[in-house]
Amino acid sequence: MRELFRIDAYRWLFTSNMAFFLAMQSQALVRGFLAFQLTSSEFALGGVSFVVAAPMLLVSPVGGVLADRLDRRSLIMAAQGLVLVSEISVLALYVTHRLVFWHLLVSGLVMGCVFPLMMPARQAIVANLVGRERLAGAIALNMTGMNTARVVGPAIGGLLIVGSDVTIAYAVAIAVYAAGLLGMLKIGPALPPESARQTSLWVNLVAGFHYLAHNRLIALLLLFGLLPMFLAMPFQQLLPAFAEKVWPVGSNGLGLLSAVVGLGGAAGSLIVAWRSESHWRLNLQLASLCAFCALLAAFCWIPSFWPALGVLFLANLFASVFGTVNSTAIQLSIPDEVRGRVSSFLMMSFSLPLIGVLPISYAAREIGVQLAVSGAALLAIACSVLFCALSPTLRGMDAAPR
Repeated sequence: MRELFRIDAYRWLFTSNMAFFLAMQSQALVRGFLAFQLTSSEFALGGVSFVVAAPMLLVSPVGGVLADRLDRRSLIMAAQGLVLVSEISVLALYVTHRLVFWHLLVSGLVMGCVFPLMMPARQAIVANLVGRERLAGAIALNMTGMNTARVVGPAIGGLLIVGSDVTIAYAVAIAVYAAGLLGMLKIGPALPPESARQTSLWVNLVAGFHYLAHNRLIALLLLFGLLPMFLAMPFQQLLPAFAEKVWPVGSNGLGLLSAVVGLGGAAGSLIVAWRSESHWRLNLQLASLCAFCALLAAFCWIPSFWPALGVLFLANLFASVFGTVNSTAIQLSIPDEVRGRVSSFLMMSFSLPLIGVLPISYAAREIGVQLAVSGAALLAIACSVLFCALSPTLRGMDAAPR
């Protein structure tokens, strides 16, 4: 990992990524806090998340094509600039006492449209900067940084909420977004392979789906990685309900819950970063996935807040091991000319939890958040085991040529 930080461009990219994800994770918590404050409804949390997730599914393939055709640095900067304008607008509405719930929906919609344009380029640009031989370590290190931001971002967001006032939280997030944008100026142009730019956007888009259709193992790894994202990971968007109704711990307790989620994630991805790059095992993915879901189900029913934090940490450690191994196995198996498009399919790992939270939040309103989340986690175990049992190609992944 030390070799990666000796590369100036990668060091600036990592710094910019950290700034962006710190602000994004902080604002996800603050936006959810505001939505719950304005409506006192778990279903509103699902609505805010849904408007972020729905456009991700539609825009992600386009973002992947653009990442394989345009300067990846410029694409990232343009997207970050739009996010910055959106957050400034929300803050202006809030401090003038004109903010209402639908403004949060619009803000979430902007993020949902911009994020999938930026993330495939963020993932693909790593190969431009570090080369294929360092790619596995760089991917794991990037995920460690993202998960670390999940620790620090929500904790800062929760601590910066003064009573019920989010002015300082929004202002700090805007400043950090701006710092991330400035960091990208230190990176030179990052052009994709010439072959991808010689055809039309439509041809590139179709070619991405064609690649997956003829690379069964990659398609199955994508599906296997996305399955728990839809069923189990939506619990993160329902943490405000846990903080208010299961253990009445308020905004500071919510910050701790979100921070522990990120801390466990950072620990898991760091473990993978230190592993040998040649050992990616299906058994490790399945075992870590089952451990995550079982611990998540247990977390829902622990009566005391502090022990629940420990269980939540372990759950997200295993979730991160699963996600990091799955993503790295995919990235090491694909050529650079389709990296942006395949990365756009990985983007679904961000959007599916936000879509899945809508039915789970509805269930939480009807039967309680504990029963809804624990039931979804146990369902994820059953579906994942069945998925592996019915897929000879996936079971044979360790024997496939690398």
